[in-house]
Amino acid sequence: MSDRAEQWSGAFGDGRPKVLVSGTSRWRALLRSSAFRRVVILAGFAAIWQAVAVYQSNPIMLPSFLDTVAALWTGVASEGLGSAAAVSVLVLLKGYVTAIVLGLLLVSLAVTSAFLRETLSTLTAMFNPLPAIALLPLAMLWFGLGEKSLIFVLIHSVLWPFALATLIGFQGVPETLRLVGRNYGLRGPRYVALILVPAALPAIISGLKIGWAFAWRTLIAAELVFGVSSGQGGLGWFIYRSRNDLLTDKAFAGLVMVIAIGLAVELLIFKSVETATVRRWGMQR
Repeated sequence: MSDRAEQWSGAFGDGRPKVLVSGTSRWRALLRSSAFRRVVILAGFAAIWQAVAVYQSNPIMLPSFLDTVAALWTGVASEGLGSAAAVSVLVLLKGYVTAIVLGLLLVSLAVTSAFLRETLSTLTAMFNPLPAIALLPLAMLWFGLGEKSLIFVLIHSVLWPFALATLIGFQGVPETLRLVGRNYGLRGPRYVALILVPAALPAIISGLKIGWAFAWRTLIAAELVFGVSSGQGGLGWFIYRSRNDLLTDKAFAGLVMVIAIGLAVELLIFKSVETATVRRWGMQR
């Protein structure tokens, strides 16, 4: 075999270009990456937004994506957008955590008897379709203008969808697992924590995600109505003030902040929990 043939054989082995195959494999792996696909989707959305804004050429109606990014940077750096986001998130967490604790307590009681289960099912059927923002006037009457009113409507927006999802998850636990728990002598809270919660975890996580989405949009809507919580304005109030001042780029910056926080919670918290639990255990693809 000639030197040139040996070089060709060493480079390509069995005739397949290894460098090209490696590059193709990396590209396919990149395409299968969820993070890469999300970046492509967001980049495409930003490009369409920029193109439509430039074509329309009316920044009061629709600021461009680049102008919105600049307003977002300025808002966080010097106009209180970051502190407004912190105020909203803090209030949201208070209402969200309270609702989750109440929901787990109600569902844990509901699985102990048919009467309590029917009671919870009736309550969720009554209150789940009721928009939380519709209770805002009553909350203002009962608790005044402030954080308590916001927390009240947040609890309502989270409690019923989370309780419904968790109850459905508990009811879907196989009877075999229930018998195993009873045979080991598990009763009450230990039975719920060690048998029902792990088996119903996919439904519980779905309820947590739905509750978070409901709470987030309810909070922003409530802040748009009366805005100030404990003497400070949240994200909804920032958007409202910007719109009134015809600073549309700042209003859009507030909306982008709302979306960014929602994406961060979804990807960094809920996705991580799913990966570490239900996906790792083979309960979800």
